[in-house]
This record gives sequence, structure tokens and C-alpha cells, in this order.
Amino acid sequence: MRVAVVTDFGGPEVVRVVETAVPEPGAGQVRIKVAAAALNPVDAGVRAGVFGGSDGPIGLGWDVAGTVDSVGTEGAAAWKAGDEVVALHHGAVKPLGTHAEYVVVDADAVAAAPASVDAVHAATVPLNALTAAQALDLLDLRPGGQLLVTGAAGAVGGYAVQLAAHRGMAVTGLARAADEEFVRSLGADRFVSGPVGAGSVEAVLDAAVLGGAALEWVRDGGTYVGVIPGAAPEAVRGVRVGVVEVAADGGRLAELVGLVDSGVLGARVAGTYALGEAGVAHARLAGGGVRGRLVLVP
Repeated sequence: MRVAVVTDFGGPEVVRVVETAVPEPGAGQVRIKVAAAALNPVDAGVRAGVFGGSDGPIGLGWDVAGTVDSVGTEGAAAWKAGDEVVALHHGAVKPLGTHAEYVVVDADAVAAAPASVDAVHAATVPLNALTAAQALDLLDLRPGGQLLVTGAAGAVGGYAVQLAAHRGMAVTGLARAADEEFVRSLGADRFVSGPVGAGSVEAVLDAAVLGGAALEWVRDGGTYVGVIPGAAPEAVRGVRVGVVEVAADGGRLAELVGLVDSGVLGARVAGTYALGEAGVAHARLAGGGVRGRLVLVP
């Protein structure tokens, strides 16, 4: 089968599509025939060497939508060949990612695919929606709580705005001025395109990774949650600081799929590329200004 990997770190030019053996599922695992797999900023980080290396090629890709092709001998009874599914294949440094024709994942990371969107759109859900949901869990805001989401027009930030609004929070979205209409359409009560004032919000979900600047906007004793492990600012003024480290969770993913099908969550696709054009897709992502996710289709 074909798979996108890096053997050296660098820019989009280091992404290679190579041939390798089709992986076999073990106990508690399923093999998925990939229909679509999203390209995320974390993949660019892997490509650039942010997470370090290994003794062999490193596979790319965390999100997958496709069809169960084979099931391990035990611990995966919930799934059978032919099931249409989505999953998060967690891990930055792994020999095979989802940017491939087939991928093996743990059965408990899998959820039935949404019925309301195609595989290309479904592939944009697992990593970003799970990150947003788990970040909101860390914030632990009550309905009516005041939340500022930075990067509100981005993939994680957009899901965070939608989920927070669905939970009854009072959401302010921070993004570029040109994105105001879009961010409000996600459910934001207020929109800002610049600094919001020191100590003016109860909590911040910092999807734009503004760090200390966003922390200053949180009131004394409030809450800040970032989205990049190891990149959180130091706590000040009694502000509780945390960082979400996304975890694969098939049950939670199934809940998010349900929200896609009910129209609460929207899946955004910025463009599609054949698997053989993985390097081209990386170059477009590196160019910036992408709204929605780029998706690879084997």
C-alpha cells in the first residue's frame, strides 16, 4: 500500500509517498480502508521535527474516515468489516499514520461515521472536535459562563465556539475582522478582532496560541486552557492554567458525530488532494490562510 512519511525533517519537500506492507490488526484493533484523512498543523510539526524522530520513517496523519476492512482476534467485537467509521489515530511519532491507503487503530478510538456528510468532511472531525471538547472539559464552565475563544475562525477554535454555545456559555470569538460574520454564525455572542482588556473575561480557550497575552485577559481566579502541551504560560493572579492533550476516545467521538448529524457542528473542508500530492497539500498549509481542513484522498 501507499503511505505518506518523512525520513528527514524540513519543509513540504521532505514528504514522501512510499510503498509498504498492509498492516495487520492485533487484539483490540481494527484495520480501516482509508477513504479520507485530514491534514492538520500537527502533521506539519511532525514533518519539521518538532516532536523528534525515530529509527525509521515516520507516518503522517491523525484523522481518518473510511470502512472497517479487518478486525483483530479479540477486543473489537463492536466493529465488523464494512462498517463506515471515523477515528483518531493518536501519536506524533509513529511508523504509520492515516495518510495511507490502510491504517490500524485501537477499536476503542473508533466511532460510526456521520450519516449527514461525506467521508471527506467526516475526516475533519476527530482531532479538532475532540481537542475542542476536551479543552472545554478542562475549563469546566457552567452554562452562562463567559468564555473567550481565540482563533475562533480556525478548526479547533470553530468547534470550540459551536460546542460552547451549544452548552449555553456566553462566547466571545477572537479572530480577524474579516471573519466576524463567520464566527458569529458559529454561535458567538460577541466578536473581537483585537485585545479585549486585562481581566475582562472569566475564561479563555486559547486556540490561537497567544499565550501570555491571552492569559492577561482572564480575570483574577479565572481559567486559561491552551491547546499545545508544554506551551502554556505560567499561572499568575490565581488563574488556573491548563493545556489539553487530546486523547483518542471513541465514545466521545460518537457524541460529536451525533452533533454533526444534528446540525450543531459543521465540518469545513478547504480543499482535497490525492494521497500522491501530500507534499503539495503540505505546501498549501504552510502558505497560511487556509479556512477549514485540507484532506487527502487515497
